[in-house]
Order: sequence, then C-alpha cells, then structure tokens
Amino acid sequence: MSRLAAEEYNESQIAAIRRRSIGILALGQILGGLGGGATLTLGSLLIVHVSGLDSLAGMAATMNTLGAAAMSVPLAMLAQRLGRRMSLSTGALIAVLGSALIVTGAVWNSVLVLLVGMLVLGTASAMNLQSRFAATDLSDERTRGRDLSLVVWATTVGAVLGPNLFAPGEVISSSLGLPTYTGGFLIAMAAQVLGLIVYWAGLRPDPMVVAWQRAGIAGTQVVRRTGAGFRLLRELPAARRAVLTVALSHAYMVSLMSMTPVHMQHHGASLTLIGFTISLHVLGMYALSPIFGWLTDRFGAARIVMIGQILLIAASLCVWMNPMGHALVAVALALLGLGWSAATVAGSTMVSAAAPLAERTALQGTSDLLMNLAGALGGLCAGPVLALAGFEGLAMILLALALIVVFLNRDAWSLGRSRQKLSDD
Repeated sequence: MSRLAAEEYNESQIAAIRRRSIGILALGQILGGLGGGATLTLGSLLIVHVSGLDSLAGMAATMNTLGAAAMSVPLAMLAQRLGRRMSLSTGALIAVLGSALIVTGAVWNSVLVLLVGMLVLGTASAMNLQSRFAATDLSDERTRGRDLSLVVWATTVGAVLGPNLFAPGEVISSSLGLPTYTGGFLIAMAAQVLGLIVYWAGLRPDPMVVAWQRAGIAGTQVVRRTGAGFRLLRELPAARRAVLTVALSHAYMVSLMSMTPVHMQHHGASLTLIGFTISLHVLGMYALSPIFGWLTDRFGAARIVMIGQILLIAASLCVWMNPMGHALVAVALALLGLGWSAATVAGSTMVSAAAPLAERTALQGTSDLLMNLAGALGGLCAGPVLALAGFEGLAMILLALALIVVFLNRDAWSLGRSRQKLSDD
C-alpha cells in the first residue's frame, strides 16, 4: 500500500483508473451474483433434503443474511487497512470455503455443517454489497450515483442466470458421485475463484489507495477502529439519515417479498406464476438501477429516495386493493423492486457522501451490517404478521417504514431546488 500511496496520478489517469475499477467490480458482481443465484435457490432444497424437515427450508436465506451481516464490518475494516483489492479478494476466498463446507455437509449428511456453510457463504453477499461502495472511491458528486448503480446493475446477470444453473449443476454432481443439489455449489465455488482472480489481478492500482493519495491522506490517518461507524452515526445526522434510509427500505422489501410466494401458493397460484412474479421483482431491483443512478446525480439523492418510497407505498396499495389478484400482486412486486432500487442506489450514495474519506469505509461497513440485520428482522417478523393480519395487513403495516424514511428526508425537495440553483449558477 505504501508504494501505491507514493504514486502521483493526474486527473486523466485517475479517470482511467476509475473506469477500469468499475469494470472490474462489475465483472466481479456478475461472478458473485452467478454463484449466489445458483446457491440461494438450491440451499433450501438441500437443507430439506438432508434434514427431512420442511420447517428448516427458510434457514438457508436466514443463515446467508446473518453471515453477510457478520462479515460486513470485518471486510470494511480490512478494506480500511489494506484497500479494496485485499478485502474483496479475501471475501471471495471465504465464500469459496463456504461453498466447500456446504458440499461437505451434504456428503456427511450433516445439517449443522450445512448451516455453518450457509453462514460462511453469506460473506459473498457482504462482499457484493461492498463492491457498490468501492465503485464510488474515485467518484465525485457528479458521477457517484451512476458509478454505484452500474455495479449494482451487474448483479442482474448473475441473479437471472444463477437459478437456471440447476440442471447443469445436477449433471456435475451426478458425474462426480456427489449428493443431489450440490452441483450448484460447485458452480458457485468456480465463480468465486474466478472472482478472486479478477479482484486480485484487476484492482491494480487499488481505487481506495488512489483516493487516499489523491486527497493527501497518509495511511496512518485512515480510521481503522472497529466501532468507528457507530461513532459516526452518533455524531453525524447525515450519516444516521442515510443509513436508516437504506436499512428501512431494505426491511420493507424483504418483508413483503419473502411472504409473497407463501401467500400466492395458499391462494392457488402455480409455481410458474410464482416464479414469474419473483423474476419481475428481481428485474425491478436491478435492471433500472443505472437510471436511478443518473437521476440521483442529476436531481440529488434525497429526491430519488422519496421517489423510491412512493414506489414502495404504491406496491403496498396494490396488494391492499386486491390481495387475491395474482396479476396485481405481480405488479406490486415489480413496484417493490423498483422502489428498493431507487432507495438503495440513492441511499447508498448518501452513505458514501456522509463521512470524510478517511472514515468513509467504516460507515459503509456499518451501513451494510444494519441493512442485513434489518432485512433479517423484517423477514423474521413478516411470517407472524402474515398469520395475524393477512397479506394485505402486512402490506399496510409496512407503510410505517416508508413514512419514517419520508420524514427523515422531508427536506428533499427544498434541498434539490437549492442544489439545482447552485448548479445553474
């Protein structure tokens, strides 16, 4: 790191490094999304197959989310000490270990080893979340939203292709004499190994180190305390607003999305229709993220956060109007994905802008930690709420989360007008 920090780059070189880094991060996201898409679909099936208990099906997603939450701050601190290249490469290596543990658990017929493997594999999600922040290391206010959103968009490729690797994965596991449902995890291992190589070889020079050098920050000035992110939340109102915006929007999305397949199945929807509805949702989450990134740069993050909340509220209203209508539920899930995309892209740019460069990674890691915990809590609470109040009741209760975010960003329009006036001047 010291050698890189000693280098001096002109603005054209920095722009070239920024573009190259975004390309590398996007490629890593595709590989990471490919592995994640292949494994999250198969994880619940594998756990049920090994345990024989349908009640454990949800543990795959739960352990993955908890693993992502647990690794968010350590990976951020590693980036703060040694740069993005080391942090992301290490995350990919740990994800490979997670997939290996899952295959081992299946071979040993051990549910405990499977669950530990799912927990460790959650590192891949933490790593992918960090990648979107890494895209902003060399960005300024004019490009931060766009750069972040391009890396988020790259997740679409893996998320769409991953679940379709079920059949090839079964061919692989069968040819190797491995248990059913393990082939997808072998594909995930291969994808993460490629991701490790991409990060290690491609992030040279390291964008975070270049950003430090550009700002005249020595390595000893970078904040590396584990609790630094929470200190920033206490001290900086902008940091609290940004992190709460991301966390509450994520909890809203996870809560409603996770209960949709259960609700639709209980009311006669076919698996094909359920799959189509979830595909629309995933498309809404990622496909239009570059548009939301451009809008964030053009009109300000707070305004786009407000648009995201409007879309989330619209999703709840669609469910409330006709919870038994599968077509309207599909529309609701598409709106839910779009609302999450707008709020997450804009909210994440707010997180990146809320702290000084020397402390920024600590806040980003804390944001990812709270985002994952909020999602896990939302998914955990959604089931009992669904049982007590129904799907439409859940949708209406979630409006409270959107209203909190609206209140936090209530000055969005005036701030947007002020920013536009300064830009015009």
